[in-house]
Amino acid sequence: HVQLVESGGGSVQAGGSLRLSCEGSGWDYCSYDMFWYRQAPGKEREFVSSIDRWGTTKYVDSVKDRFTISQDSTKNTLYLQMNSLTPEDTAMYYCKTQGRNFLGGYCDSGYWGQGTQVTVS
Repeated sequence: HVQLVESGGGSVQAGGSLRLSCEGSGWDYCSYDMFWYRQAPGKEREFVSSIDRWGTTKYVDSVKDRFTISQDSTKNTLYLQMNSLTPEDTAMYYCKTQGRNFLGGYCDSGYWGQGTQVTVS
């Protein structure tokens, strides 16, 4: 099955930038939509951004115009460029993939990475 590994997290001052990466392996016979989620201490895990099979992107309002999701298909890697970071962005960031069948329905239950910590002071 699919394995996802995040990297690129760390500590940064407010106003700074970070670029998160998520490398995938073990792809099966599905098409995949990709997602970034985050979870702060004591908070529910929330959607941050997504990119679908056709390259269409979406963002939660709080990160719009600051974050950019992208992917490099040749390396099976998903990215999240984060600019103008604020303390409210402090969270564990997770990537997720959701397999789609030829009809557009789910072909698996989705896979999650282990997360990478982002701390903004």
